Amino acid sequence: MRLFCFYYTKYSLTTYSFISIYITIVNMLKYGGFMTQNKSKEIMTAKEVADYLSLHTLTVHRYAREGKIPAFKIGTDWRFHKKYIERWIKEKLTVNQQDKKNPKALL
Repeated sequence: MRLFCFYYTKYSLTTYSFISIYITIVNMLKYGGFMTQNKSKEIMTAKEVADYLSLHTLTVHRYAREGKIPAFKIGTDWRFHKKYIERWIKEKLTVNQQDKKNPKALL
């Protein structure tokens, strides 16, 4: 949580800014942070995906580069949409369960 420190001087704090600061602090206390903060991030970095999947960051980069995991690039950085990562995990689980039920299909 961000903490703010305001110093009152004759010209620095107007009534409008005081009301704005008051509303911000009330919202922080009421909602546990800024209203614009999203607790569950939809777009994740490679490090966040690596932590989420318990993989090394370089493995996540390699999977993204090879197209094995749903990802997109912003400049030189890989980004991952959490919804598509979760869908990808479910697809992997379904494929693994089908392989266990029908081992001859692998041959």
